[in-house]
Amino acid sequence: MTNSILINKKIKDYNKKINVSSDKSISIRWALIASQAIGKSKASNLLISEDVLSTLNCLKKLGIKVNLNKKKKICEIFGNGINGFNYKKNIILNANNSGTLARLICGLLVKSKNNIKIIGDKSLSRRDFSRVIDPLNKFGVNFYPKFKKKLPLIIKGTEFLRPIEFVEKIGSAQVKSLLIFAGMNAPGTTIIHAKKSRDHTEKFLKHLKIPIKITKKNSYDIIKISETKKIDPIDYKIPGDISSAAFFIVLTILSKNSKLLIKNVLTNPTRSGILTILKKMGAKIILKNKRLYKGEEISDIFIKSCNSLKSINCSEKYNANAIDEFLIIFLVAAKAKGCSYFKNLSELNKKESPRLDMATKILKMMGVKLYRNKDSIKIYGNPNLTLDKTYEVKNFHNDHRVFMMSVIAGLCYGGKWKVHNKNSIKTSFPEFINLTKKLGAIYN
Repeated sequence: MTNSILINKKIKDYNKKINVSSDKSISIRWALIASQAIGKSKASNLLISEDVLSTLNCLKKLGIKVNLNKKKKICEIFGNGINGFNYKKNIILNANNSGTLARLICGLLVKSKNNIKIIGDKSLSRRDFSRVIDPLNKFGVNFYPKFKKKLPLIIKGTEFLRPIEFVEKIGSAQVKSLLIFAGMNAPGTTIIHAKKSRDHTEKFLKHLKIPIKITKKNSYDIIKISETKKIDPIDYKIPGDISSAAFFIVLTILSKNSKLLIKNVLTNPTRSGILTILKKMGAKIILKNKRLYKGEEISDIFIKSCNSLKSINCSEKYNANAIDEFLIIFLVAAKAKGCSYFKNLSELNKKESPRLDMATKILKMMGVKLYRNKDSIKIYGNPNLTLDKTYEVKNFHNDHRVFMMSVIAGLCYGGKWKVHNKNSIKTSFPEFINLTKKLGAIYN
């Protein structure tokens, strides 16, 4: 079976309702937190993707019983309590492509009695791990080899954990979460001054009545987490992923005479920056049936085609809340009237691929006028942009979001596209191609 996809036709107009894949961030966090509870936790509508399966496999290696029904998307995890892992000798945990897993699980291994080796695929092994190593060193945790900042690495916990006070300046929910997990194991109170980022971990723990206190400031939060003695089991129905929904939101905005309702999507304000940005650009997006579920906001998202898009000077305050969606936002900017400016996006180049570099390459290939410096990009939109050439996208480090961005570009703007590495979507959104077909996409 070929690992590429051919697009020769724009998508035709549609009026549909869909459900997108379950939220990856919630699925992984549920599994990790359930492993620390006492007794059986159950998730329904769990995302069955490579990143989540890697999480479950790592928990099994640490002695956690896991029952998974892939067909029904139901998972049961039998936790052994805080620090209830079975630390056998010579354990190797393979995070594969998941940065969320590789980083967060380190916060739960801070009392490991034996060395544990953490490995990943080529893409993950290129990513910066100093943001994990440096704060955990302060807790008393060691990493080997010394001075190495990328996977593979060995982590060795300590019986003498100490609480810390740490300033998280990046706006990384992964770093914040691993610090919270480590703080749950440390005596006393750990204090984190965290730049604003997605807050799923905090919402989970507050729902479970874990001793966590959050003081919200304008640009950062002060999080105090005390040593945790017990976590109750948590049953959870995983909502749809806003990052997956984003591709269909943009597909609808850029298509002609189309309407779409995406059901049951997580619209947590710390994740839904894309909705704010696109609305400012003139997109017609309405949140319907809004409700709270265990502290999280869930909505149905209604989108209509938009023939008149405006450029945006995008405020940096939206960066953390839309960091995974900027690739697809750039496609909207390409058709907006005027010059859109996105700045201080250094985190984009620290993802599965150097995404700002990849987006620049694809937009230039499409003939979009732009100006790029190290961490910022100006995109000069053309409301009449239509493509009629042949385009090939390859060598993008197997990054699922680059693949999906390219497919949406082909379906919306025309031309003949060959996009390689179709299997990349298995990490986060295996149903992506089938859902586009449901809306009328035709592939050769």
